Amino acid sequence: MTNQEMVAKLWNLCNVLRDDGITYHQYMTELTYLLFLKMAKETGSEETIPEGYRWDKLNQKEGLDLKRFYEKLLRELGHGRGRCIREIYSGAKSGIEEPSNLRKVISSIDSLDWYNTKEERLGSLYEGLLEKNACEKKSGAGQYFTPRPLIDVMTELIAPKPGERCNDPACGTFGFMVAADRYIKENTNDLLSLDEDLQKFQKYEAFTGGELVRDTHRLALMNAMLHGIEGKIYLCDTLSSRGKVMDGFDVVLTNPPFGTKRGGERTARDDFMYQTNNKQLNFLQHIYGSLKTDGKARAAVVVPDNVLFAEGDGEKIRRDLMEKCNLHTILRLPAGIFYAQGVKTNVLFFTRGQADQGNTKEVWIYDLRSQMPSFGKTNPLKRGHFDEFVMCYKRGNLPYRKETYSRENPNGRWRRFSYEDILVRDKTSLDITWLRNKAEGEEFTLSELMTQMKEKSENIANAVAELEKMLGRVGE
Repeated sequence: MTNQEMVAKLWNLCNVLRDDGITYHQYMTELTYLLFLKMAKETGSEETIPEGYRWDKLNQKEGLDLKRFYEKLLRELGHGRGRCIREIYSGAKSGIEEPSNLRKVISSIDSLDWYNTKEERLGSLYEGLLEKNACEKKSGAGQYFTPRPLIDVMTELIAPKPGERCNDPACGTFGFMVAADRYIKENTNDLLSLDEDLQKFQKYEAFTGGELVRDTHRLALMNAMLHGIEGKIYLCDTLSSRGKVMDGFDVVLTNPPFGTKRGGERTARDDFMYQTNNKQLNFLQHIYGSLKTDGKARAAVVVPDNVLFAEGDGEKIRRDLMEKCNLHTILRLPAGIFYAQGVKTNVLFFTRGQADQGNTKEVWIYDLRSQMPSFGKTNPLKRGHFDEFVMCYKRGNLPYRKETYSRENPNGRWRRFSYEDILVRDKTSLDITWLRNKAEGEEFTLSELMTQMKEKSENIANAVAELEKMLGRVGE
């Protein structure tokens, strides 16, 4: 049975629980309780689970006896001796009222083809379920699920390395940190050649996160465990004083929640220079404040458009970011890639400086939003949509291509703006656009068509010039 088939079968079990009033998101939590036990059995790692509360014991029960035993099991494991088990089952309660429904779910899970299931495949299986949950609008999970192609591109460009401390202060289901772990494994020639201390570091310290919602925190713990990650995932509000513990990182990858504090109260972080009730601006302050000041620590952060143009504290925070960090790249994302329709977002790429002033010299902006198709369930965002941006970004980080990079402007989407250009803009706005979106049926003028042709001709000429340089180096 393929991973996709197993995901479909497990997800279809949610239909069994509809009569019990179980929502999609609650179903994912219920499934996590049961899958943890089943996967522990399949991988031979039940030693941390008390013998009386393992999968086979649960699978033997029927009727009311099953329901009572399951409720007791959740309570007992929530007070268990293993940290991971205790955190996953802490405060766990089942919403399944009908014993026959619980029996059907357990039997269905038990009957799946688990033969030769490997740990990594279990991780992929669970990721598939999380993605399925996010794609179901009724679950409401899309608010914390970032499209996988975007996660992979952000991770690839930030390029975490062995020995670096990585963090997601609003980790949701831990997707960014799983991607960072996968990237390191795929780009390290021989992980087993790392010394014992570094291998331990990668497993227990390299990847951490913070999550406010308890049920989402469970999903994050389960996702991390199935990928062999045992770093600390804090159940806390990062914007409260408890978030101060997340500090001193080499890499931050995140998509923080959007909106304002309920009731309009100010942030509880006394270490923030600017006090505002705007969550994303506070997360931004937390993120660049949590990076090491060694000139190498870096971050990629998804933010809504208002971070780019908010006045008052918003302008001050943008200036502070550009002084303390090299805000070198902004990616304007297309609309419709998150489940909340109408939300317009961007990715900020920046590197923390060694000093607190004068770090941003220029900002490069890639517009992947204008003149783009509408994305959604029927037209999902794919890795290929980022190819041109990735090419431009990487050219800018190769020293011998700097000259070509400064002239590149494929399809008019890639533009450079000096720090001085930005400072003279109203409110130091970074919300910069130059491509027109045509209304339906509107035609381009001859002048606009000539401009596009000129830009494309320049791109071809630049590509030819770069190719000639590369061939010259080969000849040398």
